[in-house]
Amino acid sequence: MSTEQTADAAAADALAESTSDASLERTTRRSQQIEAEIDADPSRFRVLTGDRPTGHLHLGHYFGTLANRVALQNRGVETWVLIADYQVITDRDAVGEIEERVLSLVADYLAIGIDPERSTVFSHSAVPALNQLMLPFLSLVTDAELRRNPTVKAEYEASGGRPMSGLLLTYPVHQAADILFCKANLVPVGKDQLPHLEQARVIARRFDERYGRVQPDRPVFPAPEALLSAATLLLGTDGQKMSKSKGNTIEIGMDADTTAKRLKKAVTDSDRHITYDPAGRPEVSNLVLLAALASGRDPHEVAAEIGDGGGGALKKAVTEAVNEHFAPIRARRAELLAEPGYLRQVLAEGNARANEVAAATLAEVQRALGMVYS
Repeated sequence: MSTEQTADAAAADALAESTSDASLERTTRRSQQIEAEIDADPSRFRVLTGDRPTGHLHLGHYFGTLANRVALQNRGVETWVLIADYQVITDRDAVGEIEERVLSLVADYLAIGIDPERSTVFSHSAVPALNQLMLPFLSLVTDAELRRNPTVKAEYEASGGRPMSGLLLTYPVHQAADILFCKANLVPVGKDQLPHLEQARVIARRFDERYGRVQPDRPVFPAPEALLSAATLLLGTDGQKMSKSKGNTIEIGMDADTTAKRLKKAVTDSDRHITYDPAGRPEVSNLVLLAALASGRDPHEVAAEIGDGGGGALKKAVTEAVNEHFAPIRARRAELLAEPGYLRQVLAEGNARANEVAAATLAEVQRALGMVYS
């Protein structure tokens, strides 16, 4: 077996290993250590996170990732929030109402507490140097590795078997560029996203091994680590996975009446006694959990309080908790959307910061490649 084949096999093993039980246990322990290290010295970390502007953000996003971003920012961690507009076309034929969605994302971020003075909000398409990193990064992976990547396989299966675009095939490499361009060393992820992060780690290591270092004491790219999310998965109002495409979400920006109408149609079961039993009663437990998250309470306590009130009382409790929690966020969001000039300014300033950092990283990459001629 050639050296390159050996490296490919090792990388494949690393991707597979990243989701093994033993590896997950190690990653969980390390993630807990990182939490303590953040408390001790948050300045050691730079976080990269973000969203594709394919629709409006919903409560699953908020309780799954958005609230944690604000918490990390408020703990003093340097936070970079990417609006991944180029990734919209990895599996779509058109971008849709992308301008409205991008501004909606910015409004959501600011409304929930992302502070543009402390966090950098930017978009893919506005940072050419980030995307230029794709070229050297692509030299570090094989098409076989990409086709085996769980992220690519999952996206391909979700597409219904249509021919895979080159952008979809190289999706993990683009994600690696997102992380590495700003030298983020921490990425909040769920355990299903660990292979995507491992691909970035593989690329960082291979760049160092193949092209060397600009500064002898450190590689060009740090190996990013995972900060495992403890967030619980919220189901949609139909009891299925919450998805913008299924119309089963409660959007952050929905008004109180629309929220009430959506929740009134939520799936429950025939047992009037409300309990919190995610395995045995997933739909009912999902609503109990949503009420608990929105009110900052324990789900068992919420269920006990509703008792024999049945689905009607449960939906009423959820609606009140959600609308109360999101009322100030929605009010602030409406104010922000009424000032599109300000939203554009926030994005422009974030893009300027991202371009500055990306240009410096690209210059370092070019020096490592020996591609500086003047």
